[in-house]
Amino acid sequence: MTALISLRDISKTYRNGDLAVEVLHGISLDIEAGEFVAIIGQSGSGKSTLMNILGCLDQPTSGDYLLDGEHVSGFEPDELAGLRRRTFGFVFQSYNLIPTASAQENVEVPAVYAGASARDRHDRAEALLSSLKLGDRLDHRPNQLSGGQQQRVSIARALMNGGRVILADEPTGALDSQSGDEVMALLRSMNESGHTIIVITHSREVAEQADRLIELRDGRIISDRTKKGRSNPEAATGLKQKAFEGVAAIADISEAIKMAFRALRANLFRTILTLLGIVIGVGSVVAMLAIGTGAQKSVLDRISSMGSDLLVIRPNMANFRGGTGGSVVTLIPADADAILEQPNVAFAVPEMTSTVTVRYGNVDYQTTANGTVPQFTQAKSWTVGKGEFINQDDMTNYAPVAVLGQTVVKTLFADGTDPIGKYVLVNKIPFQIIGVMSEMGAGMGGNDQDDTVLVPLTTGSMRLFGQRNVRTITVQVKDGSAIDATQETIQALLDKRHQRQDTLITNMASIREAVTETSNTLKLFLGAVAAISLLVGGIGVMNIMLVSVTERTREIGVRMATGARRSDILLQFIIEALVVSAIGGAIGVAAGIGTGVLAKLLGAPISFTIGPVALAFACSFLTGLVFGYLPARNASRLQPAVALSSE
Repeated sequence: MTALISLRDISKTYRNGDLAVEVLHGISLDIEAGEFVAIIGQSGSGKSTLMNILGCLDQPTSGDYLLDGEHVSGFEPDELAGLRRRTFGFVFQSYNLIPTASAQENVEVPAVYAGASARDRHDRAEALLSSLKLGDRLDHRPNQLSGGQQQRVSIARALMNGGRVILADEPTGALDSQSGDEVMALLRSMNESGHTIIVITHSREVAEQADRLIELRDGRIISDRTKKGRSNPEAATGLKQKAFEGVAAIADISEAIKMAFRALRANLFRTILTLLGIVIGVGSVVAMLAIGTGAQKSVLDRISSMGSDLLVIRPNMANFRGGTGGSVVTLIPADADAILEQPNVAFAVPEMTSTVTVRYGNVDYQTTANGTVPQFTQAKSWTVGKGEFINQDDMTNYAPVAVLGQTVVKTLFADGTDPIGKYVLVNKIPFQIIGVMSEMGAGMGGNDQDDTVLVPLTTGSMRLFGQRNVRTITVQVKDGSAIDATQETIQALLDKRHQRQDTLITNMASIREAVTETSNTLKLFLGAVAAISLLVGGIGVMNIMLVSVTERTREIGVRMATGARRSDILLQFIIEALVVSAIGGAIGVAAGIGTGVLAKLLGAPISFTIGPVALAFACSFLTGLVFGYLPARNASRLQPAVALSSE
């Protein structure tokens, strides 16, 4: 009959630089299914190393290890994890319970890595703990249990996946005599149920309770004595079919997230400090991009209010430097008429302005008078709020009529009087109010566009301004795609009419493009500054995860001993990093939006769009993934035996 465990010439050598220490020297032994074996030896005899090799926590330097006739000495780490999950259960001297988990959650750990469903895990863990007289301690954490109770939880965990072979490392070493006797009685009961029990001890009294006693000294077997045969070989044979095994992975991501929250809650203050870095980074990205987008939108809206398919023509004053002084007559209304005859021109609006004093009743107010033409409202994308605008008859008849901006109306008619039909004195000349413009707000330079009086160009030229030259001519093109060609045509026309190049044409579409490009550069800069904060937060995530791996090395060893694969450990710690980053990202987004709303209430131009918010949250998530990977990888590469022996 094939032995359950068979060792042939097993040796184990530990190396520290050039120093090599051989701990086991050619160990050979067979253990049958259902045996109750004690391996005894003093400290340094190699018994713990032998237990690690028997339980697939470590691999021999040389020799053959056969489990059920299968060579496992050369197995990969994940294959060894599968063997531990299906075959072995561990009972440790120091219990090695996860301190942040309840008794029931500790017992469920092996089944988590076996892929068992939550209901099956809960039911089996509860049944095992109840059978060990811990049914009223399911929700207690290890620090709420006595030493004997903790060891019984450890035994229940060893049995969770079936525990065909139970490896007990000094199971009574940390217990009083009564609790120690109870644990040995439990191990005997488990052996009678078919479990193969291997006890590692230095106590002769404990070893004598086993059916077979193997003594080690200096890494060699010096005696192997069998006191009696197996208690229940038939049950041992049947136990092989009862392993609690599902898919060899964490059953679901929710379980990993639950474990992550539990670990983060255990070090709450440190977690909060780490969250702070992510919160500041994400909040900065959201707030700064909202401010940048709002500023860009505000400027572009002002440009759009003037029209994006416009050409604005002004005198080129640079050509008149060193002149004789006085008024420069460059643009005249006839230039607008000539421009209007060019192809692709929808209209040409001349304007002339001057500072004037407006009086109504006892109120005097200094403002700007703007002489213009009926197409003004189209050129400026500015509507009449009340009454009507200047028409062609007003132009032809030099009519003394005016349309007021909202600021002028609020100043002259503060009592709420309807201004339509009323007369005001403009530089002591009476003008009848025929309309009121809708509110326009501040212009690109911050000037109040509503602080104006609009009059017919002809009337203003003759009665108010005393000159024939105009300040600007605004041209609307029909086809925006041909605006550059139209600009060249108009420039050539004016140069020919004036016999020199004394005009300057501004293309509003070009200005819009330039402003957009500048704003995008500014937003990129703001985003980069904020991203530095996010980077600092990412370094914080890496720091907390590295510390967490160091502090939880033994816990990692316990998880590996209960069947966790490298990928399970990697996933666990990456999810912890992602949970921190996701929480920090969510709080950061809320903080960024809150900051933006506050800034908006204070008058700053703010514009929130889903893109920057989603980008900031995604970056925080990516930060957790990138900065959490290295600590997670380090955790997954730990050797189970080394991790379990860490302090």
